[in-house]
Amino acid sequence: MAQQDALSRNFGVADTPEGYQEVEGFHLDLERYWIEARTLKFWIAGIIALGIVFGLIATLLSTQLYRANARIEISQVAANVTDLDPLESEGLVSELQYLNTQYELLESRFMAVRVIEAGNLMRDEAFVDAFQLAEQEDLTQQDVEDLLLENVSIVPIALSSLVDIQFSSPSAKLSADLTNLWTEEFIAANYEKRFGANIEARDFLRDQISELREQLSISERELVEYANANEILVLDNVGAVAGSDTASQTLIASDLTALNRALAAAVTDRIAAQAAVISGDFPSHDPRNQLRSALVEAEAELASLQSNFGPDYPALIQKEAEVQSLQEALSGEARNALQAATIRERELRGQLEQVKGRFLGQQGQGIQYGILKREVDTNRELYDALLQRFKELEASGAGQNNLKLIDSADAPEEPYAPSLIRNMLIALVASFGIATVLVYLRVALSQTLRDPQDVQRRLGLPMLGMIPKIRSDDIAGEILLRSSELSEAYKSARTNLSFLTPQGAPKALMLTSSVPAEGKSISAAALATSFSHLGKRVLLIDADLRNSKLADTLGVKGHGKGGLAALLTNNAPLGSEVIRLEDFGFDYVPIGHKPPNPVELLASPRLAELIDEARGTYDQVLVDGAPMLSLADAIEMSRAVDGVIYAIETDRLKMRAIETSIDRLRRTGAQVYGAIVTKLDEHGAAYGYGYGYGYGYGYGDGGAPAAAD
Repeated sequence: MAQQDALSRNFGVADTPEGYQEVEGFHLDLERYWIEARTLKFWIAGIIALGIVFGLIATLLSTQLYRANARIEISQVAANVTDLDPLESEGLVSELQYLNTQYELLESRFMAVRVIEAGNLMRDEAFVDAFQLAEQEDLTQQDVEDLLLENVSIVPIALSSLVDIQFSSPSAKLSADLTNLWTEEFIAANYEKRFGANIEARDFLRDQISELREQLSISERELVEYANANEILVLDNVGAVAGSDTASQTLIASDLTALNRALAAAVTDRIAAQAAVISGDFPSHDPRNQLRSALVEAEAELASLQSNFGPDYPALIQKEAEVQSLQEALSGEARNALQAATIRERELRGQLEQVKGRFLGQQGQGIQYGILKREVDTNRELYDALLQRFKELEASGAGQNNLKLIDSADAPEEPYAPSLIRNMLIALVASFGIATVLVYLRVALSQTLRDPQDVQRRLGLPMLGMIPKIRSDDIAGEILLRSSELSEAYKSARTNLSFLTPQGAPKALMLTSSVPAEGKSISAAALATSFSHLGKRVLLIDADLRNSKLADTLGVKGHGKGGLAALLTNNAPLGSEVIRLEDFGFDYVPIGHKPPNPVELLASPRLAELIDEARGTYDQVLVDGAPMLSLADAIEMSRAVDGVIYAIETDRLKMRAIETSIDRLRRTGAQVYGAIVTKLDEHGAAYGYGYGYGYGYGYGDGGAPAAAD
């Protein structure tokens, strides 16, 4: 842990503040995307060019569209011009909620259905021709609804209660007509919604009133026809009594009443006349009282004459004759009056009997007449009540609509689409989007080590060195040339190794890789040379007993010594197989002859003994181990050294394979100190991992690889 902490402090790959690490990682990710974009620049350019061509073709082939615009004002509360309350109270909602509700209603399928029905669009030739609906088979109303909803747009005006209703179509006139129709239907639908109960009630009452008016007319006609057929003449109902309304209203009833009154008067007159005849006393108002007075006066004069004169007195005889004449006249008048009264009484009684018979005959007809009359009265009362309620609803339904048309739609003069500028912008945005997705997928799906930062990010290993890819075939010359890019890169790696422990670089280190030809052997030789430049005694052991190329790199072919294989099979001292390479400045132990059983030799304690012996003699011991592959050579060698340095070639193996190999080492207890990334080309150098010495040397020229393993 102390070694890892020291490495973290010096390399800055861990233990940094969390926020800084996130920001730095994000910056590196952006940089990686930029590098991938540069790598795919020709692909990106082709995508953009293709997008522009498609945009141009789409513009030329697109149908011209015209957009009409109408504007309405939506007020939340509408004034009521009558004193009557509406049937439904308005809900108290916020203005924003109310406006959003209206916007959604404007774009609802409910409105599309109303517009289709109001404009009869399914049979409208202009509409069908404009959208070429005649060519579609099995066209349904839902298809037309979807078409309308696709072409209508609602644009609220910010910070106002105004909203624009727009409709686009291939025809300028059709766009204006449908926009206006949509606006009108929405305003009408809103009015029906606000006063729908009143409207429905009025419609219902209108139907009821019409039906009741017909019933009233029929009942009145039946009443009149019945009265005419039965000669029932209705006068009035003055003086009517309960249960006899009809009788008191007919002409016969009126005649019967008059005859009854006349008969009563005649009977009275007859009785008075009869009494007068008997008693000779007449009423004071009777005209015969004059004869009576004359008679009384004559009798008085007669009495006076009789008292003064004798019976033969002429004046007396004359007065007696006058009195007798007056008496006879008065008696005749009384008898005549009695006879006249009797005759009048008899005649009135006969007429009364006749009228009474007619009245009694009309009583049965009056019952049916009363039924018809009550039906007429009932219908008239119902008609008057419904008519009054209808008038009230007419008054309460006269509220103003809270939606007002501000500007109606006019036929646009020019099409709004297709727009070449807009299509080009869309094509560019789409092209850049596709290019971005391509770059992202290239980075996300990348299975190899392309960014050296992935050593720390994905493998969890410190980055010890980044070695450029060179084009020279003289690898040894590049290593020996201290000013070369290769030499400078390994100097940096050597410096990083010196910070692995507080005491400096671990004394015995093995270099391995996942597969051959990843640069581990060159790295071992270059690190040994770099350590020797510090004046250290360095031993490089070639332990790749299966397929070593280190001898070819160092130019020591054909050396006669038995090498490491001989040291592992006998107890010869280490110095007996050491070769001094003066040009490189370090000692070298070759593999010698390839043994048939390399794993058994490397697993023997002899290798650890040789390493311990080298520790006592040399300042730095480097072992060029075998690649991991699926072999156990490197695992066995890792037990004899202080730690392992892992060489990874850029953009060659899948990260999963590298992770598996390193995990195998760690499970055996090996200390993997870090990794050296080899053969960085311009792609890897573009991530910012450079040394200021022009790592672009040889980039893009197809130069030879750094060398064999």
